[in-house]
Amino acid sequence: MPILTRAEACSLFVGACATAFLPRAAMAAPLELGCDRFIASAWTELRGKPLGLVTNQTGLLSSGESLIDALARNPAIRLRALFSPEHGLRGTQSAGLTVRDGRDPATGLPVFSLYGKTRRPTPAMLAGIDALLFDIQDVGARTYTYISTLAMVMQTAAALGKSVWVLDRPNPIGGRLVEGPVLEPAFSSFIGLYPLPMRHGMTMGEIARLYRDAFGIACDLQIIPMRNYARSMLWSDTGLRWVPTSPNIPHFSTALTYLSTGPLGSAGINSGVGSPAPFALALAPGLDGNALAAALNARALEGIRFSPASWTPQRGYWRGRELTGVQLHVTEPHRFYSVRAALEILAAVRGIDPQTLRYSSGWDKVWGSDSVRIMLQRGVAPEAMLAHWQPRLAAFIAEREQVLLYG
Repeated sequence: MPILTRAEACSLFVGACATAFLPRAAMAAPLELGCDRFIASAWTELRGKPLGLVTNQTGLLSSGESLIDALARNPAIRLRALFSPEHGLRGTQSAGLTVRDGRDPATGLPVFSLYGKTRRPTPAMLAGIDALLFDIQDVGARTYTYISTLAMVMQTAAALGKSVWVLDRPNPIGGRLVEGPVLEPAFSSFIGLYPLPMRHGMTMGEIARLYRDAFGIACDLQIIPMRNYARSMLWSDTGLRWVPTSPNIPHFSTALTYLSTGPLGSAGINSGVGSPAPFALALAPGLDGNALAAALNARALEGIRFSPASWTPQRGYWRGRELTGVQLHVTEPHRFYSVRAALEILAAVRGIDPQTLRYSSGWDKVWGSDSVRIMLQRGVAPEAMLAHWQPRLAAFIAEREQVLLYG
């Protein structure tokens, strides 16, 4: 049951990737990112003020130029420091590894880590800085730590009287679908600070407004919105080049299944990180991939099909052991419910080989709730889990409506 080769993995989701690199001229109205608009004109409001920039390798203008370089070449912009999130300024460090302070070789600017000794800017880091720009590409998942970095930047800015300017970017998995349990305060952590669902369907700018208006982070907030962006867009609709947001999100298609297999790790299911198809696999030792694929395909889930797969990791906890299970193939990305797929995989594994699943408390932090672990142990069906979350999810969606920027 082989998985796809590295070359094949690049086109794993044919429907999703077919338009991933459309020429911008082919689009009716080219999308303008927040950073494009800031460089074009919005920067003048900050003329002469000392600035800090929170960014990483994804902080590119739609032309492909680094925002750092674009700011540095404007003599009227006083860029004084850079701040990097998890994975570092270049996005090369593995998940969870400490990121150290440094210096940017191109500009000579200090680079302060927000994923090292501290996860928020300190007063010393912000000494002499009036405003912070924030330009990082998110993947649309509450568990992805860039939105937590945004929250902590805003909290510190509020305490120190600094302004925060969010240069908005697309949600690569779209703004229409909202899924999963809303985080309960008891399970707050850096992979979920505030009561958002697993799949929030918001852009960074919208999340920043939610932090301010609903969650009380009272900082001086400015959003530079995109132009010609619609909530229905996936990344493949934007005409923009995908830049890996972290080492294991190499393609836009990976972001689609990140919330389908990433949450399964605490349950003892490998997501394929380190393979040619990261976050597109659900594997475990001795798991019957044929039976699992058949059970999942019988559910006739929208936008997804499953095939038997196997992989032997060369490093990490499973090093040298053959893992078997399924590979995910997104066929209709606009109709693919990624969190629903995670529940379906868990329920199918429970039905085929319940001994595969581990019921550790690590589940609760990832899901932001103990409801998934408890209901799965009780044999609750995925439909009933979804129904259990619906009242809180509906309340969140109503709250979210107040801060949305795009139709």
